[in-house]
Amino acid sequence: MARQPVVAGRAEQLLGSAVVATAPVAGGDISTAVKLRLSNGRTAFLKTLTHAPPRFFAAEAAGLRWLADGAADGGVATPEVLAVDDDCLILEWVEAGRPHTESASRFGRALAATHARGADGFGAPDDGYIGRLPLPNRALPTWAEFYAERRIAPYLKVLRDKGIVSADHAGTIEAAVARGASVVPDEAPARLHGDLWNGNVIWTNDDRAVVVDPAAYGGHREVDLAMLALFGLPQLPQVMAAYDEAAPLADGWEDRLGFHQLFPLLVHACLFGGQYGARAAQVAQRYL
Repeated sequence: MARQPVVAGRAEQLLGSAVVATAPVAGGDISTAVKLRLSNGRTAFLKTLTHAPPRFFAAEAAGLRWLADGAADGGVATPEVLAVDDDCLILEWVEAGRPHTESASRFGRALAATHARGADGFGAPDDGYIGRLPLPNRALPTWAEFYAERRIAPYLKVLRDKGIVSADHAGTIEAAVARGASVVPDEAPARLHGDLWNGNVIWTNDDRAVVVDPAAYGGHREVDLAMLALFGLPQLPQVMAAYDEAAPLADGWEDRLGFHQLFPLLVHACLFGGQYGARAAQVAQRYL
């Protein structure tokens, strides 16, 4: 590891500890990511974004801390937030390993425990981000209302305005989502990670899974499970079985995964193109 003076200096300002070495690492398609070796022996992870939107890193840090609140009770592990400012976020370093059956089962039980910590309602005190897109979180009384108004409508509007989805496809998605109250069983708000796809789960060498990059809010617990299934989490059957054993899911949950996947599919359509919009319409057709 060499030492990048500008990056090291910024980290030292926030941490109050000398940075011995830095090294660029893969950190997604939004932020620049750097591994830091500190003089106190710790290793840290810094992500930074020039001209970051307001509260971009603060929202992520708040989500990590909210999720970590349940870790002592067996909930999912998150990296410790070491420092946060408008332009960057510094976390403890998590060394990646390989998933095993026991680590997958442990993750399923931990996710169930985190969900069970609950939330004050469907939504969150502040808006956030999913990827680089704004994520509206103003609370609504029911999950069906929140899902339709805060998770589907904003992104469908963007796609319509940009001509990325056709009127027919948009109408199909809206019609399916309008049936949310009859599709999804009532449950109390769960404490959600909110963006729980495979890339945001780090498997470690000590048989744990650590979750990162949350878009946390209070919502229906099946949403996190649906996102895990959408992009192919390793050892997914073991995760789901352990979750269902720890916190049994309502009958038909597997058939509802597609309904909850409409949201991330529309987000991906906004970020990466219209093929995801067409896929969302195809999935929505099942619920009409």
